[in-house]
Amino acid sequence: MNHNLPWVAERVRLFRESNADFARWARGFGPIVHNDLTQLRVHDLAQVLVAGGKASDTASVYRTLWAADRLAAAGMWLTVHMTYADRVYPDGREMAADDFKVTPEGHTGGSLNIVPAYVGYLTANALSGLTRGWLMGQGHCVAGIDACNLLVGNMTPRHAERYARSEGALTRFARDFYSYAIDAAGRPASPLGSHVGPNTAGGLSEGGYLGFAELQYVHMPLPGERLVVFLSDGAFEEQRGSDWAPRWWRAEDCGFVAPFMILNGRRIEQRSTMQQQGGQAWFQQHLRLNGFDPMEIDGTDPAAFAWAVHAMEERLAACAAAVASGCIEYPVPLHYTIAEAPKGFGFPGAGTNAAHNLPLAGNPHTDPAARQQFNDGARALFVPPAELDEALAALCNHQDQQRPLERDHPLAHRQVDAPALPAAQWHAVGAGQVSPMGALDAAFAAIVQANPQLRPRVGNPDELRSNRMGQTLDLLKHRVFAPEPGLAEAVDGAVITALNEEAVISAALGNKGGINLVVSYEAFAVKMLGALRQEILFARHQAEAGTPPGWLSVVTVATSHTWENGKNEQSHQDPTLAEALLGEMSDTARVLFPVDANSAAAALRAAYATHGQFWTLVVPKRPMANRLTGEQAQRLVEEGACVVKACAAPEVLLIAIGAYQLQQALLAADRLDAAGHRTAVTCVVEPGRLRTPRDERERAFVAGDVAVQQLFPAAVGARVLVSHMRPEPTLGVLRRIDTGPQRTRALGYVARGGTLDVAGMLFANRCTWAHVAAEAASALGVDAAQVLRADELAAVRGQGDPRTVMTSE
Repeated sequence: MNHNLPWVAERVRLFRESNADFARWARGFGPIVHNDLTQLRVHDLAQVLVAGGKASDTASVYRTLWAADRLAAAGMWLTVHMTYADRVYPDGREMAADDFKVTPEGHTGGSLNIVPAYVGYLTANALSGLTRGWLMGQGHCVAGIDACNLLVGNMTPRHAERYARSEGALTRFARDFYSYAIDAAGRPASPLGSHVGPNTAGGLSEGGYLGFAELQYVHMPLPGERLVVFLSDGAFEEQRGSDWAPRWWRAEDCGFVAPFMILNGRRIEQRSTMQQQGGQAWFQQHLRLNGFDPMEIDGTDPAAFAWAVHAMEERLAACAAAVASGCIEYPVPLHYTIAEAPKGFGFPGAGTNAAHNLPLAGNPHTDPAARQQFNDGARALFVPPAELDEALAALCNHQDQQRPLERDHPLAHRQVDAPALPAAQWHAVGAGQVSPMGALDAAFAAIVQANPQLRPRVGNPDELRSNRMGQTLDLLKHRVFAPEPGLAEAVDGAVITALNEEAVISAALGNKGGINLVVSYEAFAVKMLGALRQEILFARHQAEAGTPPGWLSVVTVATSHTWENGKNEQSHQDPTLAEALLGEMSDTARVLFPVDANSAAAALRAAYATHGQFWTLVVPKRPMANRLTGEQAQRLVEEGACVVKACAAPEVLLIAIGAYQLQQALLAADRLDAAGHRTAVTCVVEPGRLRTPRDERERAFVAGDVAVQQLFPAAVGARVLVSHMRPEPTLGVLRRIDTGPQRTRALGYVARGGTLDVAGMLFANRCTWAHVAAEAASALGVDAAQVLRADELAAVRGQGDPRTVMTSE
């Protein structure tokens, strides 16, 4: 776009000559220059703000924007000091060699680019009297956010107690950045991180995994809330699915979103697809084809960002009003701003590949030329303290406007009351077979109906009805633009369906003001792992920082799972998700294996009674016998394990993790008992409750020694674990109950599969009742021939007919 059309230049010249306040702002500051188009847009914005009662006069608008230039320059000044300086001088003096860090570090270019964007966000809030939320996908640019927050006094308590604008506090701030300091417990000692963390004021996401902010933002704000989003051109290539945001936005249940693409030509080793396809012009066409309404601004100018926030919200409000009046139908164009800037704008090295990390050609601590570059660049950005004081007074008007600081925006402090749980509909033991997924479906639909105040989101990457979620689908319906008659579709549907696991898990992860469920084939849910892990870590860090999340726990259901999905080849047989999540801290990442309809429903109900956790339920969808009463199922979920078949003085313990595994364990117990070997069977629904704790938070969560001893008496050394997962990860998690390789045997998925039924999968992975019985005999030190018939033993040894021991009941 041509920013310097002659008529635009002439018009803004008249504005400058006729209005001293406008001219004062239009002069810019340091490297910040206001092009003609931005000046024209700002002039128009000032008139609108006055007409709308948001500003007393245009002069106040221009004073606020004048202040924004100074804050942006000061923010960039402090950001480069975070990377390079070992001492910070508020008077802006020349820096000597000893004033610099021996080893500079930082994602400096991106951090510099985020400063005008974030200052523009702060300015939009100051101009409108509204405190919006903010989200940044490029979490490695956090230095720019933290620097600005320090300058405006918008800090979390941990930052506020250490940092201020004094020389000593600013020096501490710079030294804390990438200090690598560690405390006695092995945690980072610095409250500054390399990415957005729990001490970053207003932070919602670490932003360490590029692309997930793009997938989540449209699902985040509730009606009446507003969210400004800073997106990454690198993430555009990293993660697909962000193009679908216009498919999901509805004024009736979504707040306003203002997405900005920070287009700074990301290049580390190779040009991006966007650049190779045709750059910004190609990207604008791509956005229009996908339902966006793109516009372009100068990504180096905080005033341009402030204008764009107002413009995007104004246009989206008009679209919402038009839908409400029946003038137009969904989809409405989702307004989107492309903010182009050279990487590392405002400092030497801008636009170079080096600007991604360290923009200077050398280290100022040892290189005189680099030191001169730093001093020259910092001098151009320096704002005299008195001038900065004046700027901050104009921008930090929260008290006058009676609005919260940006650290306290609504999205950052979700407090959602636990839902009302309707009476449970338990299934009688022994009364036919019931699909555990069907029971979970009924329980979720009932909870949603009982809690209309909670916005529901159901993430669905494939076939919800096939996965026995028919009641939920009929109640909430697929979200579409043009519902097809006779199908479970609606314009306001709450089921977010896309053939992309990352996109649908993000719909739930973004909806922290509501209630969420994600249902996926177990094998393909592995694609959700990165998004889940980022959220798990951030939530755990928030809890450790003393600000535990207040949103309802998010439930992911992995079904059509490894043991019952044999017909689709071995690619569909994969317990990796559960194994990987059991590697995370179990008080935050909870992994459960319900064994029947009642335990599936009990697990779901228990999940929604908690906050700030991520529950993964591995649930069969095929009808199966109900083994636990409602009371037993609730106790199983509460305690993590229970004895299913008791024995006064057992010789061997069979320990089952998973529904089909429990079936086989009980069959094996019958045979062992018949052979004269007293057997008890214990069901473990949540292995993480029995693990060796790795820190104090996990210690408070796991079962104590007394409870473990009651479930697994030390006197019974012979044990056989039969697991839904691979044997090795199972043994690692359950080290507390492992009596050694001679006495404790583990069975599970051993990477065998193909086009098989349930019984075939159990046999292929040596998990049939007969394999369990043979391992128990070995652990007891007796001949398996005393327990199994000759043909059964031959089958177990791979020398007979597998059908002899194949049964899933």
